[in-house]
Amino acid sequence: MKYLLVIITFFLLISCTETTQEHTYIEGKAFGTTYHIKYYSQQAFEAQKGIDSIVNAVNQSVSTYIPGSDISKINGGDSSIVIDKTFKDVFILSEEIHAKTNGYFDPTIGVLRNAYGFGDVKPLQKIDSATLDSLMEFVGFDKVMLTSANTIKKKHPQVYFDFNAIAKGYGIDLIGSYLEKKGVTNYLIELGGEILAKGTNLSKQKPWVVGIEAVNSDIENRSFAETVPLTNQAMASSGNYRKFRVDSLTGKKYVHTINPLTGKAEQSDVTSATVIAPTCAIADAYATSFMALGLEKSEKLLKQLPDIEAYLSYNDSTGKAQVFKTSGFKDLKK
Repeated sequence: MKYLLVIITFFLLISCTETTQEHTYIEGKAFGTTYHIKYYSQQAFEAQKGIDSIVNAVNQSVSTYIPGSDISKINGGDSSIVIDKTFKDVFILSEEIHAKTNGYFDPTIGVLRNAYGFGDVKPLQKIDSATLDSLMEFVGFDKVMLTSANTIKKKHPQVYFDFNAIAKGYGIDLIGSYLEKKGVTNYLIELGGEILAKGTNLSKQKPWVVGIEAVNSDIENRSFAETVPLTNQAMASSGNYRKFRVDSLTGKKYVHTINPLTGKAEQSDVTSATVIAPTCAIADAYATSFMALGLEKSEKLLKQLPDIEAYLSYNDSTGKAQVFKTSGFKDLKK
């Protein structure tokens, strides 16, 4: 009876603790898009101020759209910049994923993104094989190095970093860490379609449930192909169904996913990739990688990544839309 009373008392204490946590919702702008955050906390604090500080710090480190950022200075040829923790973390994680994807994830494709019109400068008027060959001289993670002095050494000054496929996810992870330092254990962060979920939705006493947008979704009236429960997981998506550019002179279509091995901005058979991972930075990077890898290579790689689950939409050999799901992704639905 004594042990039963202890268990009951413990349960009541936990229940009371959960019910006294207040629900807070905040929204704002960050990284060129918007964020929406829902969390439960026992103590009030100025979350938005802290989040804005994190966003500003990340931008000053790795945003190519800020002329005075560290990455802009490094891209401009300044080899004396001592990088901060954000740049170093993103660099090291990029290096790891570059190796695991056999080069299909490569943040040194900045010169290609700029050439195709997806960067921060005007696109080239003409991209023929000769132009592509010359640009590829400045692409490759083997052409950059993090020194012991925390500076970046480049084989060619023209090598141009673009961490957009991982930096936003990293920033979301930092926001999550900030909330946790404030004692928040139950929260959902959505920023530009990328998600980090921790704990549970206390209002419903259930896991956080998020949606995967359908490829044919209308931007004004979005529809979802799947809903997924997330607990202590991150989710990020990448797709070319909206992110593309059509050259006004040639009519040629360039998708925003670039194959770092060929330099070409062409659609693989994968039309969208949604990845569930332990962190948003990892989910962000692999979602981009699978777009470039294509279905067959993605399936092989996923077998080597036990902590990564994926939902990939693709076109089969007949052009028919299909969906591939990892077994772990299927289990989330059970």
